[in-house]
Amino acid sequence: MISRSVGRVSYLLALVCAAAVVWSLITPTTSAAEPSAAKPTIVLVHGAWADASSWDGEVEELQQQGYVVRAVANPLENLTTDSDDVADFLRSIGGPIVLVGHSYGGSVITNAAEGNPNVKALVYVDAAAPDVGETNGSLSGADSVLKHMPEDELFDKLPYPGAPPGAVDLYLKKDVFLAHFGNDLPADVATRLWASQRAASTAAFDTPSRYAAWKTIPSWYFISSGDQIITPTSERAMAKRANSTVTEFDGGSHLTLISHPEAVTAVILDAVHKVTS
Repeated sequence: MISRSVGRVSYLLALVCAAAVVWSLITPTTSAAEPSAAKPTIVLVHGAWADASSWDGEVEELQQQGYVVRAVANPLENLTTDSDDVADFLRSIGGPIVLVGHSYGGSVITNAAEGNPNVKALVYVDAAAPDVGETNGSLSGADSVLKHMPEDELFDKLPYPGAPPGAVDLYLKKDVFLAHFGNDLPADVATRLWASQRAASTAAFDTPSRYAAWKTIPSWYFISSGDQIITPTSERAMAKRANSTVTEFDGGSHLTLISHPEAVTAVILDAVHKVTS
């Protein structure tokens, strides 16, 4: 009787072991040595004469695809302090970051990303990417409308409290905004954006860049052929020295991020996929 019971137990143990082997072969496993890459947080930094709502189209699409997206306020006061503000925000984020800047926001991300190992990619959207010592204002391009019209025809200038000596706030004049800044937008949309623009201090454009994060962080460049503010000629030169992955958009304006958010989103996602694959 005892030998029969022992034989039965041995038989059952053999069946259990065989089932375990089969299950291990058909059940997928995740190697601890090869964890799946975490989805990055995508941080969007707006430029001058705009605000965070200029990213609304990109935010909507990226959120629909499951990404955490933050469109942060850019003070537009001084490149050093504006960059410090954004850098402080970046340090509050755990995990990888894809950092995106439009226009003057490109100068800000170039400085804000410095020394932050979580920033895995920089994306420049019709933006400036200064080297150390360069100013944003020097990078618009010799063929920019900003270099071909007198300042009193470009801007309304206003003093502001606490301004550095000689600094003033600049608002783009309505005709300049419609004809050269958002020139591919419907007139009613461009007029609304002109009316709600945020002023930018001259100090933002005149402060030299302290860092050039694109020297150590992979970068992508979105260039609109219709940009009359930071021109394609200037952007191509900046993209070349940064060894950026370049996408050229046929048409658009300096506000292609508003008129064609799907095209800009595609470049952001390309950066995301390349740094997380």
